[in-house]
Amino acid sequence: MVSALAEGNHLMNENLVMTVIGDDRPGLVEMLAHTVSSHDGSWLESRMARLGGKFAGILRVSIPADSVDSLLETLRGLDEKGLRVTSERSIAPEPRPQPVRLELVGSDHLGIVRDISALLTRQQINVEEFTSDCEPAPMSGQQLFKATVLLHLPVGLTADELRTSLEGLATDLMVDITLS
Repeated sequence: MVSALAEGNHLMNENLVMTVIGDDRPGLVEMLAHTVSSHDGSWLESRMARLGGKFAGILRVSIPADSVDSLLETLRGLDEKGLRVTSERSIAPEPRPQPVRLELVGSDHLGIVRDISALLTRQQINVEEFTSDCEPAPMSGQQLFKATVLLHLPVGLTADELRTSLEGLATDLMVDITLS
């Protein structure tokens, strides 16, 4: 017979946030997914991509509290198989306010990300997701920098107020910025 305390501990889940990186090759996601599921974990969300010949990503899993130490030990062993995984315990995400999407396009030059992120920080805006890429412009072949940023505005700041702040910076950076 299982005690109520032991049964209750098994039912309590913890959230882990992991970062992963390894040389890109088939099977890395499967290896990670198998490891999580073999410890009764549930894959909740992730962002993963191939960058510079590496496979890198972040993910959040939910796992029974009594399986966390075993999972962490197994994850350390994946390093021998070419996948370095770091993990941190986290809390379940809180409900977020309505997101705002910022899209930016312009000629690539130094300082774009620095200046945009500085403006967001000054206004206490949280960056939920940031993706960027450089590619040749269709007609000129000049490098274009493109970014999509999912933001959560702090209480009291409207999208219109953010738009006004960004307009001046967009002019200085010579980029087009849209909010939706």
